[in-house]
Amino acid sequence: MRTRAPVFAGTFYSDKPQELAAAVRSYVAEAAAAATPKPPKAIIAPHAGYIYSGPIAGSAYASLLAHGKDIERVILIGPSHRVAFAGVATSSAGAFATPIGPVTVDREAIALALKENLLREFEPAHEQEHSLEVQLPFLKHVCPSARVVPLLAGDDNWRAAADVLSLLWGGDETVIVVSSDLSHYHDYAAAQRADAATAKTVERLGAGEVDHEQACGATGINALLALVAEKGQACTTLDLRNSGDTAGPRGRVVGYGAFAAG
Repeated sequence: MRTRAPVFAGTFYSDKPQELAAAVRSYVAEAAAAATPKPPKAIIAPHAGYIYSGPIAGSAYASLLAHGKDIERVILIGPSHRVAFAGVATSSAGAFATPIGPVTVDREAIALALKENLLREFEPAHEQEHSLEVQLPFLKHVCPSARVVPLLAGDDNWRAAADVLSLLWGGDETVIVVSSDLSHYHDYAAAQRADAATAKTVERLGAGEVDHEQACGATGINALLALVAEKGQACTTLDLRNSGDTAGPRGRVVGYGAFAAG
């Protein structure tokens, strides 16, 4: 079965295995204080170039680290940045390659969702998409044995995304990772205000209230919030920064948040 090759290795993150592994370890280790006694059912993590968003992604993945060896399946959902389509699309690949080793795709879970007509295989959306790819080295480090279910949301139909997540929710062996950045291209102070407001919406589980100006992965976020509320769980902010805090100028920044739900 086909393996999807990494497209953004060497740009968004290092294509050198040792360098990449060291970077991911460092981002997660530096955020280890964010770890929780109980593993989250889901996290929200950013997907920009690692020099910008890596530390914040580290905060999200640190919450899974202590329990990573027990995680068997990761439902990974992000926005389609380059190809528009209706609903949710998966890949036909059997694995996604990374410079630090392949991540196996859970074809059984995908077959179940396809049988229920909750998604479709649509390769053009996955070919040049970074929102899932940049999560894979973190997943490889934190839960090295987990299989992944790669999902891309092509529009703002968060209820369709929620149907897929609900079907594949599973038990403690399954974790959901929603890939999303926050506000884009405000000045530093405006971004801080906007992202703080978005974090409050996430924490009060305001499903359907997060728009794509607030978060490019709003579809996945809204879907997750609906299910977390339905199951009587909670969502907590672990980290909230922007590119002005990490590696960029402060005149025009991108916001990043790390959240855990369960």
